[in-house]
Amino acid sequence: MGKRLAGMFWALLFLAVPVLGVAVFAIAPSINVWLPKDVSEHGASIDSLFYFILALTGVVFIATELLLFWFMWKYDAAKNTGPAAYIHGSHTLEVVWTIIPAATLLFLAIYQMNAWADVKMRRPQMQPTVEVVARQFEWRLRYPGRDGALGTPDDLHLVNDLHLPIDEDILVQLKSMDVLHSFFLPHVRIKQDAVPGMKIPVWFKATETGAFDIVCAELCGWGHYKMKGRVTFVTRPEFDSWLERKYAEQEATQPGPETVTVK
Repeated sequence: MGKRLAGMFWALLFLAVPVLGVAVFAIAPSINVWLPKDVSEHGASIDSLFYFILALTGVVFIATELLLFWFMWKYDAAKNTGPAAYIHGSHTLEVVWTIIPAATLLFLAIYQMNAWADVKMRRPQMQPTVEVVARQFEWRLRYPGRDGALGTPDDLHLVNDLHLPIDEDILVQLKSMDVLHSFFLPHVRIKQDAVPGMKIPVWFKATETGAFDIVCAELCGWGHYKMKGRVTFVTRPEFDSWLERKYAEQEATQPGPETVTVK
């Protein structure tokens, strides 16, 4: 009797895993422990893909856990005292459970093609809005100067303080100065590795104003945890005003042509 109760206990304990897991996912949005707020034009398609995959894998998870519980309950050693019966297996069954996951993955690959193209293939035909250079352990930013060209002496240089206008296509030129980093804007549903030696385009369109996090999503060294910045989305007039203020601040700290260097 004691062994049977022990078997029932372990079966119920394993059943509690999917029950509690599903319960956590069910209540998480209501207690604001879920995905960050989406403030991008393409975020809805990314979230839709996430929820679809979550539902698909969730159904498989629940079915698997229920089967595990049933087998533990039915074949409890306390109730089945006879010798175990061994079978060789079923070739047909193995083929079936190989084809089903393969077909599912193929379906997902096709289903997500449009969302992937929006954020990775359909690049807007424009000059970079800003250059973002990842460096242990900060984000170095460079805006085109008043000449509108990136890479000229009047470029605006900042660190960790990214400002961008809303309701406009934004093209980021992403680079790394040292190791592999990952440029992650959770509220814009953007995550892109910054690879040393490469210039990688990243594009999106923000739809709401506000200040949000920039984080590194790739372990890049001992200071990875503090590699954070802020992206502030503002209206176009506010963005232009901020740029002019930053240009003036930078010019005020640069030496003029009359400065004499003493050696």
